[in-house]
Amino acid sequence: MLPEAAIDQPGQAELGQWKSACLRLAVAWALLFAVTFAEWAEMAHQWWNIDTYSHILLIPPIIAWLTWLRRAELARVSPQGWWPGALWLVSGLGLWTVGRGLDINLIAQTGTVTAFQGAVIAILGLRASLLLAFPLFYSFFLVPFGDEIIPQLQAITAHITTWLTIASGIDTVSDGIYIDTPAGLFIVAEACSGVKFLIAMVALGVLVAHTCFMSWRSRALLMLACIVVPIIANGIRAWATIFIAQYIGAEAAGSFDHVVYGWFFFGIVIAMVLGVAWRWFERDPEDAGFSAAQVAGLELVQRQRAAPATQLVFAAVLLITSAFAVLARLV
Repeated sequence: MLPEAAIDQPGQAELGQWKSACLRLAVAWALLFAVTFAEWAEMAHQWWNIDTYSHILLIPPIIAWLTWLRRAELARVSPQGWWPGALWLVSGLGLWTVGRGLDINLIAQTGTVTAFQGAVIAILGLRASLLLAFPLFYSFFLVPFGDEIIPQLQAITAHITTWLTIASGIDTVSDGIYIDTPAGLFIVAEACSGVKFLIAMVALGVLVAHTCFMSWRSRALLMLACIVVPIIANGIRAWATIFIAQYIGAEAAGSFDHVVYGWFFFGIVIAMVLGVAWRWFERDPEDAGFSAAQVAGLELVQRQRAAPATQLVFAAVLLITSAFAVLARLV
């Protein structure tokens, strides 16, 4: 039999508990934000000023929407402190400290997001965190990443472009990312690697895979399409630029490429991938994730011992954050 507290409609006591828990979480996040301000400032700079990461500006509202979809189920559980969440907080702040010490933004920023997740898990507890499992996981997409694979994407794009250029009857001599044709020498630069669209498609694919599919096979196929299709499409785009350049000149073709690449071509690719996937959608986004009753039936939840004093967990979160703030200054 499932615990009645896990599935009953929320009463005034539960609503009061949620208000107190949200207030404690807000205080913990405020302290974490103050401690990790440099990382958030750097991430915000990358989101706003670097085109590769501009799609991340949509991630916060997506996370808010995903959380809003879980509101009815969240109201069916009581937020309670959970010590393992403090361990996740420690892991995040440890990564953050290492990243700052090594001056590696990716590590420091990943640690920052992990620390914020840890605060949620520690303060809201196991049941609420399981209901919020996907929004918590999806918050990792706040971290700007992708620069690490640009050289590989440049090479793949160059190979696809060279093959298509030769196949279309154009005299071509290629050397790595350099493609020489009668219209001029073309270079598959970093901006032409397709990394911007690839990571945006991966973020979109993960969202759609979770919210609209139930089987792992369907999810895997969608993710495969979100990786393969944009890579191939980027090669086709680069080839089209070279092909058009043979008739209108390299400069004019380059201008045309920026317009098509930014506004039309990859918009069509997104529509194509999602349009094909839509035929096999298995559920509405509102139905994604655990229900409160399912969470109550999980063995991990049933084995959970009596919850610790929530105030003690909250105090531990603040103490851990403050301790790492001091440690970061000493490193």
